[in-house]
Amino acid sequence: MTIAFYGLRFEADFNPVVQAIFDGLQKRNTDLIIYEDFAEFLKGRIEFQSDYGTFKDHTDLKGVDCLISIGGDGTLLSTIHFVRDSEIPVLGVNAGRLGFLSHVSADQVAEAIEDLLDRKYSIDKRSLIKVSSSQQDFGEFPFALNEVTIHKKDTSSMVRIHTHLDDTYINTYWADGLIVCTPTGSTAYSLSCNGPIVMPGSENFTITPIAPHNLNVRPLVVPNKHKLTLRAEGREPNFLMSVDSVSHSVDANTEIIIENAEFTLNLVNLEGRSFFNTIRNKLMWGIDRRN
Repeated sequence: MTIAFYGLRFEADFNPVVQAIFDGLQKRNTDLIIYEDFAEFLKGRIEFQSDYGTFKDHTDLKGVDCLISIGGDGTLLSTIHFVRDSEIPVLGVNAGRLGFLSHVSADQVAEAIEDLLDRKYSIDKRSLIKVSSSQQDFGEFPFALNEVTIHKKDTSSMVRIHTHLDDTYINTYWADGLIVCTPTGSTAYSLSCNGPIVMPGSENFTITPIAPHNLNVRPLVVPNKHKLTLRAEGREPNFLMSVDSVSHSVDANTEIIIENAEFTLNLVNLEGRSFFNTIRNKLMWGIDRRN
């Protein structure tokens, strides 16, 4: 089995957890390939029992059976730029804070590694957003696992965001911005703006305004088989658009098209874990004497 690793930096007190991951894998004679920059960071922190390879971009991951992300949810979001449409399963180990996607905690690492190697897991297919425009290029990989967000830029003035579903006009949002998220992204930025929690696999987009001026405007859930078109305008000549963690400056009145991507991200769902287990634990549902 060949396992790839992606990560950024983590605190020194997490070193023993990462060491346990590598020890568990190498004990089972697993082939390791580590993201180049992450491998450099691990030098002097982790002892390796055998040699490992490195990778730099998505073209180096052919033949990989699973990619392990070490960090928070933001780190796992970055993995889609490497796995892309390869269907390589991704397992998130949480070295951050909340961790809805990177749900394997430090005390679960040993069991998680054994279950992974014994293939005691299922695949949780997560939909992505594709963003495009006839007026602007958003790079070679304009996809988001969580959300696409339009923000006001360098001003306290609101933006007006004209929103259509296919050819049907929905609304013009007067707000600080607008979030369009997948079910996966419903527990991210949208949740902090009073958006609903949506179960993965629901096949929809949630449209959540950020600090709307109209108090009767609420988040809206629409099927993702339709195309959303957004066009922002305001006092400034441009605004900020975020595709997960990648930001773009976009000219006012640029039409942004949001569609469901033709491929999914495969998340590893270990035995005994589910979306609702994660929600209960992370949001502390049921922490009540009555339960």
